[in-house]
Amino acid sequence: MLRWTLIFLVVAIVAGVFGFGGIAAAAGGIARILFFLFLVLLVVALIMGFVRGW
Repeated sequence: MLRWTLIFLVVAIVAGVFGFGGIAAAAGGIARILFFLFLVLLVVALIMGFVRGW
């Protein structure tokens, strides 16, 4: 999932450089959503790991 976040971030940067504002905003928004989703899943996985007692 983090890979997809980075891909959309690169797409947003490239689209912004070439002047495609709408595409850059959409790709940036998708990258932001995926990044926060990744963070939430990471925290949940860490909590589950501590609860189970590695």
